[in-house]
Amino acid sequence: MELSNLRPAKGSKQSDNFRRGRGHGSGNGKTAGKGHKGQKARSGAPRPGFEGGQMPLYRRIPKRGFTNRNAKEIIGINISALERFEDGATVDVNALIEAGVVKNPRDGVKILGNGELTKKLNVKADAFSATAKEKIEALGGTAEVM
Repeated sequence: MELSNLRPAKGSKQSDNFRRGRGHGSGNGKTAGKGHKGQKARSGAPRPGFEGGQMPLYRRIPKRGFTNRNAKEIIGINISALERFEDGATVDVNALIEAGVVKNPRDGVKILGNGELTKKLNVKADAFSATAKEKIEALGGTAEVM
């Protein structure tokens, strides 16, 4: 079996140009697949989500606040996560991805001051907290904003 030989299962695929309501000979005449009488058989049947006049679900559920379309999603990384790098190494976003610290940097990476650091590192990130910058520079490293 090859990809060029693949076919849909027999009877699973139906034609798009299926003309409804064109007489008994077409195989779909008379009620044209709408059954007998009832609201859904008539023209102007209700829109999706209409609940027969009952207060619809989308109006019953409480709504609060709003979502800021311009919000940036910054990924926070504690300084203890930088401990895995060698002494004197340059740590940037690409190095963090390769080490598995960050999977998806999204809109930026911020280094936070939680934990301890024992190595001198040159860290390049989008943002630093004040304590993280202090701890990196106290060991002789550099905290550079990209």
